[in-house]
Amino acid sequence: MITLKEALELDSQALQELRNDLKKKIKANKELNAYVGLEEAGEGVPIAIKDNIQVKDWSVTCASNILQGYKAPYNATVIEKMHQAGLGAYGRTNMDEFAMGSTTESSCYGKTLNPCDYERVPGGSSGGSAAAVAGGIAIAALGSDTGGSIRQPAAYCGVVGMKPTYGRVSRYGLGAYASSLDQIGPITQNVEDAAILYDIISGSDPKDSTNAQRDDKVVPNLDPNRKLTIGIVPSYVEEASEDVKKAYGKTVEVLKKMGHTIKEVSLLDAKYDISAYYITATAEATTNLARYDGIRYGNRAPAQNIKELYINTRSEGFGDEVKRRILLGNFVLSSGYYDAYYVKAQKVRHLIKEEYEKVFSEVDLILSPVAPSVAPKFGELATPMQMYLSDMYTISVNLAGLPALSLPVARNDEGLPIGLQLIAKPYDEQTLFDGALGLEAAL
Repeated sequence: MITLKEALELDSQALQELRNDLKKKIKANKELNAYVGLEEAGEGVPIAIKDNIQVKDWSVTCASNILQGYKAPYNATVIEKMHQAGLGAYGRTNMDEFAMGSTTESSCYGKTLNPCDYERVPGGSSGGSAAAVAGGIAIAALGSDTGGSIRQPAAYCGVVGMKPTYGRVSRYGLGAYASSLDQIGPITQNVEDAAILYDIISGSDPKDSTNAQRDDKVVPNLDPNRKLTIGIVPSYVEEASEDVKKAYGKTVEVLKKMGHTIKEVSLLDAKYDISAYYITATAEATTNLARYDGIRYGNRAPAQNIKELYINTRSEGFGDEVKRRILLGNFVLSSGYYDAYYVKAQKVRHLIKEEYEKVFSEVDLILSPVAPSVAPKFGELATPMQMYLSDMYTISVNLAGLPALSLPVARNDEGLPIGLQLIAKPYDEQTLFDGALGLEAAL
């Protein structure tokens, strides 16, 4: 598949041929179920869009029955920025319902398959975007990352996935899961494409009150030869599978050969990350999903009165995982439990942030696994708890609002991709991309 950098240099006729060719490839690879719609917007380089990002006049459903029939009345800011830069939104990609999941199995459209092995999950919640890029049926794609939802599917599918600093990319027009954690980011074939797409979608936006209002770009200053101090977290890696441990060890050796300084650092036990994350995320999700009630958006169930309307619409419209998180969110926010759970989770979140600040006073980047293993087979994560634990390495990045990039570094004996992530301090995307670009070239 042509890269984003190459596609940006094509003339209008070559672009049209590319779009036609892409449509044929998507139809020939229907069994992947990476796309849930083939709408087009804008004439430029085609970029696949996760089904929770508003594109004017497109169906946007967040892969949920409750939003069937809803059409976006406006463009998300990232779509406006893409159109201004000569990119066009092209096709909606499958996802876990309302971005809640790590396997893309909770979608109302059915599961997406991993192009590397059809028996395995593509990761989630941006599994459709990652599978489309890995399967050669998207040049690049947008995903959203609340607790690893870009980086984990990128690692499972063997592509590059980047989560920006919280506030660097506008959330205006993104279907909200957890507003203090969500970020839109690129999923691409290589690091340079990720940097190009990141530069296009990032920047100031008066429509988003959480936006950082910064417009600095990384591509003009990319330097893969920078020598950096990179932190490694041995205690983290102990929890990973043998495949991941081996890949991590080899990558550390590559970084040493490149002339980087390697420094052992420690972070809070991942069990604190998981607890703080799921309390925070479900509490925010409960509030955000209250708006889907059969009155204003999408589907409306038959009912005799207003109470029945709410109950029937939400019972029929939401899937099991979404209901589970709404229940948990309501529980941790309820009277008598708010202080015991939600307030405590915010204190732990503050500790996680402080821990990272301390580490980044000593190092430029941190190298960490993305997931504890390669992509599991469908059905292997039998309980919700097993699924939640697969996010153990990614969620602290969202809690602290940091930028991170998942990079494929190796394949195991079965040929399945293994991804590791580099993490940088807030607003230091330049160092993140420099380090990732150098590592990609060395590998």
